[in-house]
Amino acid sequence: MGRQETIELFDRILERVRTLDPVNARKWFDDMTVVAFDRGQLEIGCPDTAKARYLRDNCLGVFAQAAQNVTGHLISIHFCRSEAADEAAPAGAFRVHPDYTFDNFVVGPCNRLAHASCVAVSQNPGNVYNPLFLYGNVGLGKTHLLHAVCHQAGGGLSIQFLSCEAFVNGFISAIEKGTLSEFQNQYRTVDMLIIDDVQFLREREQSQEEFFHTFNALYNNRRQIVLTADSAPGDMSAMEERLVSRFKWGLVARLDAPEYETRIAIVKKKASLWGVELVEGVAELIAEYIKTNIRELEGALTIVYATARTAGVPISPALARESLGVQEAFSSRPPAMGEIIAAVSEAFDIRVTELQSKKRSASIALPRQVCMYLGRIMTRHSLEEIGGHLGGRDHSTVLHACSKVEQMYKGDAQFRDRIDRLTAGITQRR
Repeated sequence: MGRQETIELFDRILERVRTLDPVNARKWFDDMTVVAFDRGQLEIGCPDTAKARYLRDNCLGVFAQAAQNVTGHLISIHFCRSEAADEAAPAGAFRVHPDYTFDNFVVGPCNRLAHASCVAVSQNPGNVYNPLFLYGNVGLGKTHLLHAVCHQAGGGLSIQFLSCEAFVNGFISAIEKGTLSEFQNQYRTVDMLIIDDVQFLREREQSQEEFFHTFNALYNNRRQIVLTADSAPGDMSAMEERLVSRFKWGLVARLDAPEYETRIAIVKKKASLWGVELVEGVAELIAEYIKTNIRELEGALTIVYATARTAGVPISPALARESLGVQEAFSSRPPAMGEIIAAVSEAFDIRVTELQSKKRSASIALPRQVCMYLGRIMTRHSLEEIGGHLGGRDHSTVLHACSKVEQMYKGDAQFRDRIDRLTAGITQRR
């Protein structure tokens, strides 16, 4: 087979890969080249080592399937770094995701402090914001920022990047094998230690003891420590107070759910990474439909993309609406806070002026919190704007109210039914 024929064949394989697995397909796939194709073996050159690693971890099976679909034969796939690629490899033994860089992170009011602090830490490790503690619910970008720190810091630094579960399991294994000193040396002598989901230390007293001494060793030697968790240090139950205190020594930064404008930007950024063109209105529709976190936004975009490729049609607002099961109500004007407050006032038999007052009695506090919750899920208002409609409550008060109502919604069937009826009533009135 001639060189041109091989290139054309590879283009067909890439097209098939994008159809079979749109989630893992990337725009930079176009930068890959065929190094060799001989005797049932296809060797593919990748832009850099991190991307070759990504392909081996996530795409080996789908490339083999695509090659078989195109050629009708079993093909063995091998990914390697192209000869012209940068010789530098990622620092340390961790595996950084090629997509999770600062350039690919969408910054908004919900995550601006966390992003800025990670950039600062990556540029001057051990000297600013040490430790750096990021917290927030799942799917808000904490892990993305950790990978971005690794990309940026890189260079000649010794970096250990792992989940807290891996740290605990490694510690247990070291005790069993009698290799505790090797384990301690592995983590106490690095330039930067990055631990994801540090809340995994809860109720693990011996692991907390080990991490306490690891923390001290690194901190005393001006080595950078970066941690993430699902809650603030002070809210981490079953965690030793001395550890909680140390988590607060540096900077604690929270990541919130993205606002409407940030959600639109995230959808467009993801589409660009995948090489997907979105016509006007599609990103806005997805952002209106998904209000929770970045992972669900990515999942919604995946559904739309996969539906379009399967049907062989371009992505349009109509196709997005159909593939996501979105009703017209989602794409129409969201309700005003005044409508929500009036509906809650009627449902709970409380005057609007009481909801907007400073009163804190339970009979008024819960309906007020419901107003804040519905304002967050049904409108595009910021937390500050929602609080402003309810007596000038601040950002943290609204966030606490939303969290409380959400917990009640999940755990109390009767309360959930009441909220669902209230939400449906507001929609029907409109």
